[in-house]
Amino acid sequence: MTTKTSGVDGNGNGKDGNGNGNGNGKDGSGSGKSAGGGNRARGVGAHPAPVLDPRALNRATLARQLLLRRSAGRGATDAVRHLVGLQAQNVKPPYYALAARLEGFRPEELSTAMEGRAVVRIVTLRSTIHTHTADDALTLRPLVQGARDRELNNFRKGLTGVDLDRLSVIARELVEAEPRTMKQLREELLVHWPDADPFALSVAARCRLPLVQITPRGLWGRSGQVALTTAEHWLGRPAEPSPGPDAAVLRYLAAFGPASVKDMQTWAGLTRLREAFERLRPRLLTFRDENGVELFDLPDAPRPDADTPAPPRFLPEFDNLLLSHSDRSRVVPARLKGRTWAANQAYRTLLVDGFLGGLWRQEGDVLTIEPFGRLTKVQREEVVAEAEGLLRTLSGTSASYDIRFGTVAA
Repeated sequence: MTTKTSGVDGNGNGKDGNGNGNGNGKDGSGSGKSAGGGNRARGVGAHPAPVLDPRALNRATLARQLLLRRSAGRGATDAVRHLVGLQAQNVKPPYYALAARLEGFRPEELSTAMEGRAVVRIVTLRSTIHTHTADDALTLRPLVQGARDRELNNFRKGLTGVDLDRLSVIARELVEAEPRTMKQLREELLVHWPDADPFALSVAARCRLPLVQITPRGLWGRSGQVALTTAEHWLGRPAEPSPGPDAAVLRYLAAFGPASVKDMQTWAGLTRLREAFERLRPRLLTFRDENGVELFDLPDAPRPDADTPAPPRFLPEFDNLLLSHSDRSRVVPARLKGRTWAANQAYRTLLVDGFLGGLWRQEGDVLTIEPFGRLTKVQREEVVAEAEGLLRTLSGTSASYDIRFGTVAA
């Protein structure tokens, strides 16, 4: 693959321009010496717990997210399981997410798993579409069902007179008889409740039933409208009882820890998880962040030294790394809060030294990088090399691409 680079790399403050600009430490991304991975956390009843600064939390989370070092030998389905799903509001983000995390990833691997029904696209966490393994689709959805039921409270006015239990039965019969678009499902439900709000009817069906988007929707290099059926029908087996919040806490910490109770509640879109953490306390380690918030973690989970190098990574819009903590300072410096969104649009993000360092976009054969600060010569070379690798992975050809550094996002 032939690439060329052009443009400016910005004029931000700080030595490395990684978006922190706080002048503490050589690289400007942390706040001095951290607890890192070498200090022992306190067990139950021991005080005070060690403090983890944003840089230590950053390295620990990147390691769990397979972003500190790409995972070698791990398949796409196993990665989706480990990460407890991938944000999939759009079709391409799961592919970009795995390209940043897996050594030797090929988009066809995830696409084949989806076509073979080993992974599916379904509404789960935070009422958003995720790519989950088949097993997780059948267990995580029951876990978050209470949140989906509460979501319906926002549409009560449009559902006056609607028997939600009967709606669930009718909607299930319709989509299991034949996959339906949301428009088709809405029109069928209006026959039974002509005075109801059409959109509210479709939301009710989505909230009450575990609806999956069937292929070819979501496949790499192919297109298809959103057609829905139930997870049970698509996967050929009934939904399984939820393993309960305790098991979910352990999996969350393995993928996103160390973390607070509020962090996990943000990730899951659930409330009242404190009891689960308290039940698990004897099995967990505890830390504190710089604000004194208690953080929980698995004893054997990786907590690398805070000075561990973190290579640049190109992440898709809606990547869960940026959405799964109440306090996002472990990835997003305070001065860049809100810079990954505009109105309802989320941007693709670039990590530099582990922290949010810029935005990027691809239009045809041109990949444009917009750093939030000035990159050093070494950082610029590393970013270009990572971009070349991304393009090779996702294009699958030796085509020529143009990598440009655009004007620094204001």
